[in-house]
Amino acid sequence: MKIQGTAIAGTLESNDVLITLSPSSNNKVEIDLSSIVKKQFGDQIEEIVREMLEEFNIEEGNIKIQDMGALDCTIKARIETAILRLKEGK
Repeated sequence: MKIQGTAIAGTLESNDVLITLSPSSNNKVEIDLSSIVKKQFGDQIEEIVREMLEEFNIEEGNIKIQDMGALDCTIKARIETAILRLKEGK
């Protein structure tokens, strides 16, 4: 599935994450991660994102992640919400 349109989920509050999904111009998945814990957990966060994209068959799009120290379950929930919003056209 290609990401068409834009969807946002989450906030920039402490212990949360803001996820923005948008179309890609180069026919692949691009992950832009900014995180206050990127040095320690950046690879783990990217792995979680890739797993969620695979689960929802997302093969193309831009994924912007602005992490403020969110737990894994929060990251997964925010990604799922953004994907569902895309599918619903919100």
